[in-house]
Amino acid sequence: MTLFVSTLALLFLMAGILYLLLSQARPAFEHFGFFRFIGSSEWNPENGQYGALPFLTGTLLTASLALIICIPFSLSLALFVGDLYKGRKIAFRLNTFIDVLAGTPSVILGIWGYYSLRPFFAALHIGHQGYGILPATILLALMIVPYATSMIITFIAAVPTQLKEGAYCLGATRFEVIRNISIPFAKKGIMSAYALALGRVLGETIIVTIIIGNSNHFPSGINDIGNTLASVIFNQFETADALKFSFLFAIALLLFLITAIVNLFARYLLRRVVS
Repeated sequence: MTLFVSTLALLFLMAGILYLLLSQARPAFEHFGFFRFIGSSEWNPENGQYGALPFLTGTLLTASLALIICIPFSLSLALFVGDLYKGRKIAFRLNTFIDVLAGTPSVILGIWGYYSLRPFFAALHIGHQGYGILPATILLALMIVPYATSMIITFIAAVPTQLKEGAYCLGATRFEVIRNISIPFAKKGIMSAYALALGRVLGETIIVTIIIGNSNHFPSGINDIGNTLASVIFNQFETADALKFSFLFAIALLLFLITAIVNLFARYLLRRVVS
């Protein structure tokens, strides 16, 4: 009974969130049109222009690049701790450090990036005084590397020792055991970890708001300043009038749909991989 009630409550919660977003965003779509809204590159409420394309581009650009940066580092760390040096003191201490970083609030990482990473990029003349999509991407990657690594370690460490010992007895090298046994056995968990990391980075607000530059124009590249769907909501929600308020809810609905699509696609990939 408890499980049934919990499941039902979750379904009602999701339905309530979706209903709120749709009802609040409907005036914006009636005024501007959905496809015009997501396809327009101009955001100027004073002139009645509400285009979400710059924020959509900023979101997808920062999230995809952060995940690309995250994958080699997190997988290497997970193999180091969960396989190569499993059970040793160095692995235990490094695992503890990774868990602490994974649980660190994002605002702390954002403040560190503002006072440390931004001046570094400014000295290299990257971005606008150190602000930009590239610094935001690197901070987002730093945020999800320990998050993904912590989950992947669990899956790598769960690979049966008998399988690896059998491979070693047959003459396999350590690299061959990792490539042919550890990673294939844990591939479902590894993909799940990256799907969750991508979902987390898509909706990250504080880190992006602090260092991306918060510009409403369409970004010309990774060295340019910009905005994401989450950061523009955070920046403009409090001072929005009735129509702009509706368009911000439309942006929130768009972010919700993107996150849902990413998760559904990840589940599809998982089914293809394990089938």
